Amino acid sequence: MTDPNAASRPVQAVVLAGGQGSRLRPYTDDRPKPMVEIPGTGTPIIGHQLTWLAEEGVTDVVVSCGHLAEVLQDWLESTDLPVSVTTVVESEPLGRGGGLKYAAKHLPHPDRPWYATNGDIWTRFSLREMADFHTERDAVATLALARPRLPWGAVQTDDFGHITDFIEAPPTAHGINAGVYVFSPEFADLLPSLGDHERSTFPRLARERRLAGYPIPQGAYWRAIDTAKDLTEAAKELAALGR
Repeated sequence: MTDPNAASRPVQAVVLAGGQGSRLRPYTDDRPKPMVEIPGTGTPIIGHQLTWLAEEGVTDVVVSCGHLAEVLQDWLESTDLPVSVTTVVESEPLGRGGGLKYAAKHLPHPDRPWYATNGDIWTRFSLREMADFHTERDAVATLALARPRLPWGAVQTDDFGHITDFIEAPPTAHGINAGVYVFSPEFADLLPSLGDHERSTFPRLARERRLAGYPIPQGAYWRAIDTAKDLTEAAKELAALGR
């Protein structure tokens, strides 16, 4: 049976892999952040991402490189990848929005929607369902929203102020930008050539009710790898999940 939503789902993606990764040193002294491997997985973060994108129907990926770009490019060229990969390197810093716009120019299908993901995200959830959510809301851009657990315990009280429970590492009350996106074709034209789209394009789309937020399903794994502690925690969590 033909899936009526298949035609509106992206088959192309941008991976933003140009960050310095200074908080992950010394792991990033000789490799870019997406090339860092979570202990026990046998795969750098970007290797996991490319596999995940392929499983979700993506065939073409543009990787935006920066810090130690040649290390990432060498790995991509020497590895049997599940998708077709093109790499781009900014000749000068363009900012997050400008870098995204520059990378989008190299997508093979400018008239079709596309995914984007930060290069330091380790996650698994259905991008197909997120794309359908995006289409149903007629959005120009959709952000995945995560609810990470707080790094400290919380206390629950009744109306009188008596403590009724202690909650170890509860999830946050609000969703945060999970660094995974679905964009409609026209989104690239709305990006600044230089600067940060999260301070210009996203607020504009929000005012126009054309920016959507997709909550990552409960139970799906998500973690941003920002520090050495994140590496350690992710290794424990993924081992517990048998991944």
